[in-house]
Amino acid sequence: MEKRIKRDIYTMQGFYLFVFFGIGSLFPLLSVYLSEVEKLNGYEIGIILSAGPVVMIFFQPIWGMIADMKNMHNRLLTLTTLITGITALGYLFFEGFLAFAFIATILAVFQSAIIPLSDSISLKYTSIAGVNYGNVRLFGSLGFGLAVFLMGKLSEYNTQVIFYAFFITLVIAAFFSSKMPREHAGEPGKLLGGLRELFGMKRFLVFLAVTFLIFGPNLANNFYFSLFIEDRGGTYTGIGIAFLIAVLSEIPFMRLAGAWISKIGLLQVAILASAISLVRWIFYFTEPPLALVYGSAVIQGFSLGLFIPAGLQYIREITPAQLTATAVTIYSAIGNGLGNWFFTFLGGILFEERSIYFVYLFFGIMSLIGVFLTLWLLKDHKKQTFNEV
Repeated sequence: MEKRIKRDIYTMQGFYLFVFFGIGSLFPLLSVYLSEVEKLNGYEIGIILSAGPVVMIFFQPIWGMIADMKNMHNRLLTLTTLITGITALGYLFFEGFLAFAFIATILAVFQSAIIPLSDSISLKYTSIAGVNYGNVRLFGSLGFGLAVFLMGKLSEYNTQVIFYAFFITLVIAAFFSSKMPREHAGEPGKLLGGLRELFGMKRFLVFLAVTFLIFGPNLANNFYFSLFIEDRGGTYTGIGIAFLIAVLSEIPFMRLAGAWISKIGLLQVAILASAISLVRWIFYFTEPPLALVYGSAVIQGFSLGLFIPAGLQYIREITPAQLTATAVTIYSAIGNGLGNWFFTFLGGILFEERSIYFVYLFFGIMSLIGVFLTLWLLKDHKKQTFNEV
């Protein structure tokens, strides 16, 4: 039994490694490619980059419902991963703003299934097997960081390499997904009927707002950080180094998150992660020297490395057990979809009208609101606990 569990864990780790290697190969450098190679302006880049998050808002819940109703989580994950990789090659065969916007939209339709379906499978399996989910998910951070570093170097010779790398690694990831442990569906009626109950929960709605305000800027940063590094005088290789530092720093904090949560509490860890994100964005607004930007990249480990596991665990804690899958799907749609779209789109406008530094000022202001909302949740939680006692 233990041998089979180890094999399944290695399979899921391999999937996360290659999927996020592909994501790290393409998206952090896509804005630079569209700006420098295709000569698109800030408005056009903002629309193209925000197409994906908009699509995810609607399609992430749909993919989850289809998977549960048809009991085809693994097959759907394999199919969508493969199609996503193939679709990205369209950037090489077509040109122009409209063509790129169409490709970005189609790519996002299928990509939107990958994270929630794989998270659903891995969260459920690790819970049953008694394995730390963070030890599986951290391979995604590893793959992302390695990809940006390597692609940053290779892109200096040929920028088109980012599309080939995305295609190859997602094909490999599709193979791993076909070997992942099977997830069995629940009852469709419970999935659909639980929506009303979830949206009637005040704490759930407030934490969705926190996720929007904190996770959204962090995801949008994947697109704009390369432009920020470039404006500070960095090269493609420098962009890769900065992303490598930022993403790999998430790994130790994902390992530590469980212990910190047990010691100081879920919401306390979320507040800490949110406050650190706020400090990072305001620091970037001050136009710091390039050397300090590289050094500060480790801050991402504190913020995302803590917020990702704390956020998921909080959602699971405050929602009924039979609605956890639905809650996680909605949580993903708000953070990965709505928040990502909003901050990426508005970031494109601010980048065009003002500068990359005002993009980060905007991120900081929104993160400050997220910190206050999390503090309110903590106060409400303590009040409720006091009343129960």
